[in-house]
Amino acid sequence: DEITELPQEYKDLEARVDVLRAADLSLLKITKVYEYETYDYPTQIQESLSEISSSIGYNITSFAATNLKGTNLPVPAPPTAPPAAPHKTLPHAVVRAAHTAATAVSTTAPSAETDRLGKALGLYAQGWERVAGARLDQDTHIADNFLYPWQTTLNTNIAVALKARQAVRLSRLELDAAKQSFKNANPVKQEQARLEVENAEDDLVQKTEVAITLMKTVLENPEPIKNLNELIKAQLLYFSAAAEALSSIQGEIEELSVAAEGEYR
Repeated sequence: DEITELPQEYKDLEARVDVLRAADLSLLKITKVYEYETYDYPTQIQESLSEISSSIGYNITSFAATNLKGTNLPVPAPPTAPPAAPHKTLPHAVVRAAHTAATAVSTTAPSAETDRLGKALGLYAQGWERVAGARLDQDTHIADNFLYPWQTTLNTNIAVALKARQAVRLSRLELDAAKQSFKNANPVKQEQARLEVENAEDDLVQKTEVAITLMKTVLENPEPIKNLNELIKAQLLYFSAAAEALSSIQGEIEELSVAAEGEYR
């Protein structure tokens, strides 16, 4: 059967929009990790177990403090607040590990003067504390200024263009069916069939023009480049803050390293 040919401009735009949509989805698939702070944190399962234990202990104590009042059983003091959940990012994990190590080393050091490793670990924790804060700021900025508008483009502009293309496909099918009916119509029904073909042609032309306009709007939309710039800005600010924080402590740690090495030799 004869299939109505669509304008070359329409087909070219259709191909470009498909490529753009695939590219947008590909980048979104990777960058959506910024919505979940655990994306760089390899040991969250172990800490989650300890958090669950801590939370269960809090809930049991709260229940006992409430329900044992007025009985002869000893009533535990009500907990002041539920345990705060630690941030599950690699920088925050580094901070906690460095603090713990610094405390352990300093506790067993003969004197404050000889506790160079404890001091270095404490400085390391301080530097990474700033990195950890910058990491959270980065993720918030990316979620608000890149991920949300990027998904909006996919779910509105591109989705509307795809819907218009679907309308073109249906209209073309109706025109092809009308042409076939006209071809097979007997002389009595031929005029009516011809009018149906004309109406279907007008409908296809109108819907094709709408789809072309919407696809051009998608391709000319400057928002994705603006969104991408926001992503880069957030990442740049984070890495700059991390570099500044670590640079500020590296010199002191190097001095401690040189002093310790000189004393050892």
